[in-house]
Amino acid sequence: MTHGHRQQPASLTAWPARRWLAAAASATVFAIAAGAPTDVIPNPLFGRMTPVQWWSYPILAATALLGGLVMATYVRSPAQPTGLPRAISGGLLSALAIGCPVCNKLVILLLGAAGALNTWAPVQPILGLVSVALLGWALRTRLAAERACPLPTT
Repeated sequence: MTHGHRQQPASLTAWPARRWLAAAASATVFAIAAGAPTDVIPNPLFGRMTPVQWWSYPILAATALLGGLVMATYVRSPAQPTGLPRAISGGLLSALAIGCPVCNKLVILLLGAAGALNTWAPVQPILGLVSVALLGWALRTRLAAERACPLPTT
């Protein structure tokens, strides 16, 4: 299937070490920010009332990886302008997806405990997939923009 003059995303293999370090650091921050409060990453500060679902681990890993890569696309040389991160929606959706359904006060307020388990919990894997899709789309968009309109290097 051809799309004429459609730009292909820039290659990740061309990234300098500085970007890869930023990607690794950002992925770690994403993983901790979503995994610790939801207790998917066990820690003494947070707990959950329901067990962690098997799909929470790959969703957390995928969103951390993609979030780190998206954040790294904002790393520039000191002479180049910076942009504001746009991966927040994917990261927040991931935390909602992998969190304990009856530990989320907003869900309990809106749906009650029974609604959290019977309505919210079944939707969480879908939210997880949407978060991964959003982050994948953000990464593809950022990489395509770099290739279509590269910034000058010094």
